[in-house]
Amino acid sequence: MSQASIPSHTVIDEALSQRIRTARHIVFFTGAGVSAESGIPTFRDAQTGLWAQFDASELATPEAFQADPALVWGWYEWRRMKVLQAQPNPAHFAIARLTQRFPHATVITQNVDDLHERAGHSNILHLHGSLHQPRCFTCGVGYSFDNEIPVEPDYGRRVEPPRCARCDGLIRPGVVWFGESLPAQTLQQAFDAAAQCDVLFSIGTSGVVYPAAQMPHIARDANAAIVHINPQPVSGIYSDDWMLIGAAGDLLPKLEREVFF
Repeated sequence: MSQASIPSHTVIDEALSQRIRTARHIVFFTGAGVSAESGIPTFRDAQTGLWAQFDASELATPEAFQADPALVWGWYEWRRMKVLQAQPNPAHFAIARLTQRFPHATVITQNVDDLHERAGHSNILHLHGSLHQPRCFTCGVGYSFDNEIPVEPDYGRRVEPPRCARCDGLIRPGVVWFGESLPAQTLQQAFDAAAQCDVLFSIGTSGVVYPAAQMPHIARDANAAIVHINPQPVSGIYSDDWMLIGAAGDLLPKLEREVFF
């Protein structure tokens, strides 16, 4: 179903509204576009200062960390500062509210920030890890940050990473780097949720990064309704998917009102 088939004064049609109302298990699958609406820079955004000398993908590998741990840790501390300075947007809050309306709801994200958690949903499946859960590069034991927001200059700087209390190894960012596998248990939980849901929302993601991009396909094979929300049309979607074009922070609260109020 194309966006053109939906009346201009509504976000969704009655057929989709009914599918959502009667759903027992709903999945929200979110990507970088949701965080971008809170002002968080994405990998595709132009870098400034020290970071302008590097392609972001050059800093997001185990090899880069081993070669220059202070450079990589400094970049991730700058990113973590940007996240902690940002606030959840209306899309995050709408998702948190909507999850309370169903017997089962799963939030799966490709984002490494904590905006879903700060919006009020605590059980998030982070496919690509989290900036807020670093661990030892050597032994893997977790490391806890204090509650203060790091103060990093916008032009960037090198920052020596902390040391592990167990083995004195270097603490690394808790994200999945290029060349690393997604966390197997989290990925399986996400696949299971997609296979068991009645409706899957794919929000702010291009749907081209695998294996995460399998999520809508798995849900579709289970006869779930698939709803894409993105500022631009998503390529390769099926004719019976729903495509809602616009900002998630605008569309999700409107959808919530139309379906439930």
